[in-house]
Amino acid sequence: VQLQASEGGSVQPGGSLRLSCAASGTIFSTSVMSWHRQAPGKQRDLVAAITNGGTTNYADSVKGRFTISRDNAKNTVVLQMNNLKPEDTAVYFCRITQWGRDYWGQGTQVTVSS
Repeated sequence: VQLQASEGGSVQPGGSLRLSCAASGTIFSTSVMSWHRQAPGKQRDLVAAITNGGTTNYADSVKGRFTISRDNAKNTVVLQMNNLKPEDTAVYFCRITQWGRDYWGQGTQVTVSS
């Protein structure tokens, strides 16, 4: 399984960005796709996750601002980020978990600054 994430970007506070990640290989219906982020000097944390059936889970810090979605036919996961804040600045990683194994995409930088 390989994951390819889209480019991040730089926005001003209050702006929006959309990240997408495409998975290739054998993707099972039990898989969970998720986005994580890691700021400098900090651990990598879960941002949002979505099951094949569409059940979602969000970190408290992004609830109401970020939306995760998934296209099972295309094996893609999208993170729509609205009302971005400086504290959202981090390297974002997509991940797919299936049958107890994790696969990570390359990180993509998101910078929120005025």
